[in-house]
Amino acid sequence: MYLRALFNMITTSSQYDLAVSACKDIFLKKMEDYGTAWRILRVSSITDQIFIKAQRIRSIEEKGVQKVEEGIDSEFRGIINYCIIALIQLEKHGDSSLEMSAKEVEMHFDKHISEAKSLMENKNHDYGEAWRDMRVSSMTDLILMKILRIKQIENHNGQTLISEGVAANYYDMLNYATFALIKLSEKES
Repeated sequence: MYLRALFNMITTSSQYDLAVSACKDIFLKKMEDYGTAWRILRVSSITDQIFIKAQRIRSIEEKGVQKVEEGIDSEFRGIINYCIIALIQLEKHGDSSLEMSAKEVEMHFDKHISEAKSLMENKNHDYGEAWRDMRVSSMTDLILMKILRIKQIENHNGQTLISEGVAANYYDMLNYATFALIKLSEKES
């Protein structure tokens, strides 16, 4: 039992790294094309962008067909990258400069992925990798729920009585989207 759990943790770690490396590649290439134009976005606008992506995934899951060529895997990668953007924006709150160097953006990307992965590893330890028995559609629903939570917190000017803050929800969505990419890639293999 212990060896199987250890094998799953190693497998999960490498699968996680592979999934987020594809996101990072897209993120950095888009930065070359557009610079850091996303710095103009308020965090609430980023939340809405994630909502649009998650809603499209749910729509495709429910209808079973899509009319736009990009599949749900590309939408999950978009969710991951928008979560990173949101986390950077939260971190740089009050900094009105729109430009960031590629090196600085990559440093922030790596920092937030590292924090997300550490959170994932801790939760996987406690929950026994329960996500492996979940449906991708449940992960989509959990992402949508987290978005609604963030919107509630944003509507209360970031104030909560007992709940985790906005950043924790972005990390959770990032990890659910990564799990979904892992499950989709296993399905393809």
